[in-house]
Amino acid sequence: MVNSIWWRLIRRLGQALLVVFGVVCLTFLIVRVVPGDPALAYAGPRASQSQLAQVREKLGVDDPLIVQLFRYLTDLLSGDLGMSLRTRHPVAQDLATALPASLQLTGAAILLAVAVGVPLGILAARYRARGIDWGVRVLSVLLVSLPVFWVAVMLQLYFSTKLGWLPTAGAFDSGLKQSSPLTTITGMTVVDSLLTGNWAMLGSGLKHLILPMVVIAAYPIGLIAQMTRASVSDELQLPHVTYARAAGFSERSIFTSLALRPALNPVISAIALVFAYSLVNSFLVEGIFNWPGLGSYTFAAIRAVDVPAVAGVTLVIAILYVTLNFLVDIVQSLIDPRVSSM
Repeated sequence: MVNSIWWRLIRRLGQALLVVFGVVCLTFLIVRVVPGDPALAYAGPRASQSQLAQVREKLGVDDPLIVQLFRYLTDLLSGDLGMSLRTRHPVAQDLATALPASLQLTGAAILLAVAVGVPLGILAARYRARGIDWGVRVLSVLLVSLPVFWVAVMLQLYFSTKLGWLPTAGAFDSGLKQSSPLTTITGMTVVDSLLTGNWAMLGSGLKHLILPMVVIAAYPIGLIAQMTRASVSDELQLPHVTYARAAGFSERSIFTSLALRPALNPVISAIALVFAYSLVNSFLVEGIFNWPGLGSYTFAAIRAVDVPAVAGVTLVIAILYVTLNFLVDIVQSLIDPRVSSM
């Protein structure tokens, strides 16, 4: 059994590495196919022909494609994602600043979605075809169907503009940069505030986090609730559950021991997929709430035709997605060893 689990994980790791290599090659081709002259974007519109030639030589855009691909792969292995044409900084350095803010926002949203969606799905399955079930199903459909931008604007208008309870945009109050400067450790405002005991920044960060977190969590809550309900309901219909009922086991013991644990496997897979989706979906939310994460960075890069920056964001998200799926395989194998034989 242990050998089969390890073999499955090794096989999955090999598949993950192939996917990452494919994404790297595709990203390389996209960077080279996109219209525009990267040397001109880097040097500026007033650059002379000699300056453009020097930049082309520096960027290596005139080298054969196979040479460019080999150099691109070599640079990636050393953590070099290229130079941003807009900020003139290494893309890896820019992403190291923007990514933690997006991970904080998306991570908080997924934690909220799991904390709300899983219990709702369990309740709906436990009281199937009753009022609670119908209520959860209707709520799930609404949360999955509502447009993200509409939810964001409505929450801003009500809780920020009308009630004045929560801030409209940003990650924290700008005045705190002077009165309570934050020591950066992880790049996540809330986490760094906790680690350094900066309570003023922590309170401000949490207030600014609430609205965008709720907006991003809306879709995952609906999806996770639906997935949990369907998975638990399917487990309750299996023959061994029927035999347990006939043997006189209580519904509570059947529900917790026989149905709930195996039903978590597809739910865990859904959570990983939803996290990757929410990370990309957060780009729009970050734009609406002026959140300083990958979304704001990507929009600015697109406006400036900063192809290396856009390619770097694409590659990082793909690696995160593959990594999450690999971690899901590990968790599933630990929860239900039967998965290793699939």
